[in-house]
Amino acid sequence: MTTAAQETAGVGHARYTFRLRVSSTATGALEAEWARCRWLWNECCARSKRAHAENEKCGPARLDKMLTEARARMGWLREGSSVPQQQVIRDFAKSRAKALKDIKAALPMRQRAGMPKYKKKHQDDLSLNYTQRGFRLKDGRLHLAGGIAVTVVWSRALPKPPSSVRVYRDSVGAWYASFVVPNMTETLPGTGRVIGIDWGVKETATTTSNDHDLAHPQHGKNAAQRLAHYQRMMSRRKPTRGHAGSKGYREAKRQTAKLHKKVARQRQDTARMGSPPARTKLRAWGRAKKVVRDHDALAVEDFRPKVLAKSTMAKKAADAAIGATKAALVEMGRKHGRRVHLVHPAHTTMDCADCGARTKHALPLSERTYTCTTCGVSRPRDKNSARVMLVRAGLCPG
Repeated sequence: MTTAAQETAGVGHARYTFRLRVSSTATGALEAEWARCRWLWNECCARSKRAHAENEKCGPARLDKMLTEARARMGWLREGSSVPQQQVIRDFAKSRAKALKDIKAALPMRQRAGMPKYKKKHQDDLSLNYTQRGFRLKDGRLHLAGGIAVTVVWSRALPKPPSSVRVYRDSVGAWYASFVVPNMTETLPGTGRVIGIDWGVKETATTTSNDHDLAHPQHGKNAAQRLAHYQRMMSRRKPTRGHAGSKGYREAKRQTAKLHKKVARQRQDTARMGSPPARTKLRAWGRAKKVVRDHDALAVEDFRPKVLAKSTMAKKAADAAIGATKAALVEMGRKHGRRVHLVHPAHTTMDCADCGARTKHALPLSERTYTCTTCGVSRPRDKNSARVMLVRAGLCPG
């Protein structure tokens, strides 16, 4: 199976992810490289704690000096490439600086990034970062510093030469290479049309155009029975504290992670690509690119799924994958030069899209029709909210 995902990777860059075929020899070499990087990360954690106790600075320069001394002293560490090890230093320093910044800003504990923690051998997934001088692409293969070569499953071509790559193994044992490349804008021809998009839990997206509505995919609900089966298996085989899990427990844990991964991929696929339109009406919304291709401007509700995380609708809202769909629209709009307006969601269900009047009380979720008491207009509640998005974005409802 091949996976090629694109996501934002910082200002002016995008990330393209591809599956890898890794031989047993390359697997051993990557695991040895990860052991060195994990040891170095833990040394940085210890050095940071000591610097805090002694009231010293612990910036990238001091950590670089520590790495140089360690490589000169330890042949085992010197056997590995310096490129991923230096990236460990950069990542640790960046994580620590963010945590200190949050502490200095006196942010609440729930909003702080937290200081970097020790990485454990059997709990943290393998992840190695290589800059441009630490890898090259030749004959369709990825050659990493240290003589490690892996086969990339190319599902599409990279638009430009990559500036860095992250090689990692996920919780189910699959290998991936995530390339960072400069963003490219492929401007599409104008259409003269605009669209407003409102998020919900009954339907993932309700738009001002009936052809682009997206019904709730219910991937999580469809997998709930199998997921409960594997979770019961884990519960029955749960090891006592301080003891390793049995073979049955590890297998149940792997199957649980595999099922979670499948649901996550299905949600991402629905958000970005959809399924062949001939299958069901659910896929009439098609792909995010279709919405972007058919409209010059998008007014998208800037809804934060965390709002529903503590409500009784948390499970259904998570299954709707609003965040993944919203991110796909924003990224696709940027890629193709379309204007994407993120509209604040406050009172969008209370305002009238025609006259702008606001109801005195919030409508209960059971009331699915919006009727304005001022101008008398009546339409489906979510359709009215989608038109409100257009009005607030300064676009003429179409």
